[in-house]
Amino acid sequence: MTYVRSVRSTMKTETHPNLHERAETQASLAESVREWEEACKICHPPTPIVCMTNCRIWNSKNELRRLHKIISNPNFTIELLNTLKNKRRLHNWKLISKGHHSIDNIQQELKKIGYTHSLQTIQDEYITPLLKVGLIEEKNNRYYITSFGRQLLEVIKNCDLEDVLPPHSECYEEKTLQILLNTPKTFHDFKTVIPAKSIARVLNRLHKNGLIETTKEKDHVFYFKTKREPEKARFSPTERKIYENITNDGISAQKLAEKAMISLRRTYKYLRRLKGKKMIFSRKKPKTYSLTAKGIQVASILEKIHKITGETLVVATRFVNYKETSYLPAPDTSYISEAEKQRKHAR
Repeated sequence: MTYVRSVRSTMKTETHPNLHERAETQASLAESVREWEEACKICHPPTPIVCMTNCRIWNSKNELRRLHKIISNPNFTIELLNTLKNKRRLHNWKLISKGHHSIDNIQQELKKIGYTHSLQTIQDEYITPLLKVGLIEEKNNRYYITSFGRQLLEVIKNCDLEDVLPPHSECYEEKTLQILLNTPKTFHDFKTVIPAKSIARVLNRLHKNGLIETTKEKDHVFYFKTKREPEKARFSPTERKIYENITNDGISAQKLAEKAMISLRRTYKYLRRLKGKKMIFSRKKPKTYSLTAKGIQVASILEKIHKITGETLVVATRFVNYKETSYLPAPDTSYISEAEKQRKHAR
C-alpha cells in the first residue's frame, strides 16, 4: 500500500509540467500563479524532496521569488535595457530559449556563425548579464530561459535595439522616446525627466538615428486669429485673403505667404494692418519634437518591455507577500496512519 500511494503521489507531481506549459502559453502570469496554487492544493507528494526535484511549478514559484528580488532593484530598468542592446548577447539569449545549453554548447554554436570567444568571455560578456536581469537561469551547469525572459524575447526578437540606441547609457534616449509616444513635446518638456545638460545631446542622437523629427520653424513667431467677429471688420481683398489663410492652431509668416501666394514682404505688411485692427495676434511657438515611423516602432517596443516588467513585479510582489501556511508542501502521511491502524488491529 505504501508503494502504491507513493507512485500515485509522484504521478500527480509529474503532471504539473504540462499544466505549467499550458499556463505559460495561454494565460497571463497572474493567471498562471492562480493555476499553480490550485494544482498545489490537490497535490500530496510523499516527501518535499519529490516536489522540489520533479515539479516545475515548484521551480516556477522559486523563479518568481528570485525575479521579485531582481526587478525590485531601483536600477533594474537601466540594467535590463543596456543588457538587451547587444546583438551577440541577443543571439545567445535566443539560443538558450530553444533548449538547455551548457557553456561549452554555447561556445560551439557561436563558432558556427564565426564568433570565436573563450569560455570566460562568453560567461562574462553574454551569460552573466542575462542572468543578472532574470532573463535566463542556471541549473546543473546548464542555462534555460525564464518565463519573464521568454515574454521579453517575443517583444524584441525582430528588433536590434543596438542599431538605434547607445549600448551603455543612462537610458535617457529610451525615456525620451516613451515620452514622445503619446504626443509631441518641446525642449522644455524634457527637463522634468532628463538633466538639462544632456537634452541637446540626446535629441541630436535620436534625430541622427531617424527616430525623431522636429518642426522646421525654430521659435518662429506664429499668428493667430482673435475672437473678434470678422463680419464686423472692414477688409481689403488682400487683408481678407491673409486673414482667411490663418489656421486655428497658428501659422508662421513664411507658410502664410506660401498659402496666400504673395511675397513674404507684403505678407508682413498686411499682418501689421490686421494686428492694428485687432483681428490677429502673434506669439512665439517653440520647436516641437515628434516620433518618426521608425521611432514609433522602437518606442512601442520599449513601452511593451516596461509593461511586462511592471506586471511581473506586481504579480511577484503579491506572491512573495502572500502568507503561505507552509513554504514546503506537506507530505502525504495518510498511508502511514493507515499502516499504523493495521498494526494495532493485528495486535
